[in-house]
Amino acid sequence: MIILGLNYYFHDSTACIVKDGELIVAIEEERLNRDKHTQAFPQMAIDRCLKIAGISYDDIDNIAVSIKPTTHWFKKLIYILKKPKSFLPFFGHHVVNAYAKQRRFWLWYKNHWKENQDSPKVHFIEHHLTHVAGSFFISPYKEAALLGIDGSGEWATTWMGYGKDNSIERFQESFFPNSFGSFYETVTQFCGFKPNYDEGKTMGLAPMGDPNVFKSEVEKILKVDRKGKVNVELSYFNFQYLVKNTYSNKFIEVFGKPRDGNGPFEDRHKNAAAAFQKVLEDRVLEICNILYEKTKADYLVISGGVSLNSVMNGRIVRESKFKDVYVMPAAGDNGTAIGAAYYLYNGILNKKRNFVHNNAYIGTSYNNDEIEKAIKGAKLKANYEENICEKAATLLAEGKIIGWFQGPMEIGPRALGSRSILANPAYPNMKDKINAEVKFREAYRPFAPSALVEKYKDFFDLEVEAPFMLKVCDVLKEKQSVIPAVTHVDGSARLQTVNQELHPRYHQLISEFEKKTGVPVVLNTSFNIQGEPVVESPQHALRCFYSTGLDALCIGNWVLEK
Repeated sequence: MIILGLNYYFHDSTACIVKDGELIVAIEEERLNRDKHTQAFPQMAIDRCLKIAGISYDDIDNIAVSIKPTTHWFKKLIYILKKPKSFLPFFGHHVVNAYAKQRRFWLWYKNHWKENQDSPKVHFIEHHLTHVAGSFFISPYKEAALLGIDGSGEWATTWMGYGKDNSIERFQESFFPNSFGSFYETVTQFCGFKPNYDEGKTMGLAPMGDPNVFKSEVEKILKVDRKGKVNVELSYFNFQYLVKNTYSNKFIEVFGKPRDGNGPFEDRHKNAAAAFQKVLEDRVLEICNILYEKTKADYLVISGGVSLNSVMNGRIVRESKFKDVYVMPAAGDNGTAIGAAYYLYNGILNKKRNFVHNNAYIGTSYNNDEIEKAIKGAKLKANYEENICEKAATLLAEGKIIGWFQGPMEIGPRALGSRSILANPAYPNMKDKINAEVKFREAYRPFAPSALVEKYKDFFDLEVEAPFMLKVCDVLKEKQSVIPAVTHVDGSARLQTVNQELHPRYHQLISEFEKKTGVPVVLNTSFNIQGEPVVESPQHALRCFYSTGLDALCIGNWVLEK
């Protein structure tokens, strides 16, 4: 059985192929059309997935879509009747835009399958089921508490439940405008960033501020009841009216003037980010405690855009009663294509669970011949290195910043050693250098460490593995001066643990680096510049290399140096 999973309704359009329960390939459309967080129909991703899987449109048996457009329409209509000010933007988004997206899908469908043809069946699946239930079915757990958190799907914002084998039980849902995601998007906009896009910047800014300055005020804004239902004090916000300026005049009266996108960060911006981050963590921990008491499960599966908040995830690992947390590498809307496919396969068709998504490297790949052709096509010169890992480790030990393009591309927002920019974490000025000369982004923003899974506990205070870079932990105090470039101002780091079986070449590189420096850790950030998607092809990598301050590019077994 072949299932095509699709997310085209929300941002981060994605396609995937699942064959007899195995995830063959998944690709985000943004990597191909070069529009970050794109909402375009994933035509290019679909075609590339089919090519990689070696199948045609005629081979597809089912299509799983991460939206059920008819869900919660009664709740939506009641809401609009109570808030007529929201009618025009609501009509534009939930009627006009929704109609356009569905029309685009059906035009695509009818273009590939004629009426008299044996065409695949289409399954529209509730958004939060594709998030958290779909994540559970591909998690390593046979039993787990389930938590989905985002801005909103069809209308739900938070989903709580329990999974065992192939069955899913729903306990509680919260609905718009009572939304963790919208709450956090507002402080993101207040800090001068783009909401529903730059929340990671807010998370990185938060340790620069003092959460206690505004904490008592923010605690009034976001509350969770005894059953886990979310309540937002809406007088501070405008997002409930579906308008662009998400904060109200009251918000400005309390927290001060919002930051202009190009202006300096004042203390109020840092302190607001810190308080919103802290209260978000506290409230989600309350929900986790409620879930644990209700399920007594050892493990938690969390999904949705808010689950990309790796600082929050780190606190769940440390402070909740769950032994560990599974967050899939594409836990935002991009992963709902995968979640839709697996909810169909395991939840609806009740097929036996036979796949664990522990490998993020499920995208496109290029061999040395294809890479050489791209290099020659650009009229460039490169050296072929038989031991590319040893060469790259030498460059890193010398303090060079390198582009690292190897094997199948990752899925999700975190570069995990296939499409990465790497550097030596021992240089104190390396963070500032990369931010200024390579990434062209805000100077405060931290970089992540990738560490050998066998050695990470020598440097980091984390009892569980973190293969997808979605759990923040503390750097051991005695090691903070050893790896200053990946230690944030509060002594934390967004760690990736690197497993030899999953990515042997990246593991070998870090091992070679350890031989030269004694440190089994490298600085890792995504291979792109601010505002652009991660590079996908050799041509993208070459362009990024020559337009930034990178010192070298290790692409396949080829090396280019400036």
